[in-house]
Amino acid sequence: MIRDYSAVLDEKYGKPGSPEREAFLDEARAFYTGQLIRDSRRDAKITQAELAARLHVTKSYISRIENGIITPSVTVFYRIIEALGLRVEIVKPVAAF
Repeated sequence: MIRDYSAVLDEKYGKPGSPEREAFLDEARAFYTGQLIRDSRRDAKITQAELAARLHVTKSYISRIENGIITPSVTVFYRIIEALGLRVEIVKPVAAF
């Protein structure tokens, strides 16, 4: 049975803007960020320990980020991206007419 995903989220976490919905979205973003970093690190064939050494942080800190337990600050996120040889692009969507 196909369901409207927005309705599922509304039912489980409340309407957009509710504290429960925002907490869920924060958790989902942390998970996604961690997966992105983990996959990129693995693609670059870099261990958590090597990435941690490049950033002057602990391996456990990298592990907690990759597991979605914590979200890195914007500064740390950019440092991670640079250490992995990646870049971030912010693109403005094309206006629909």
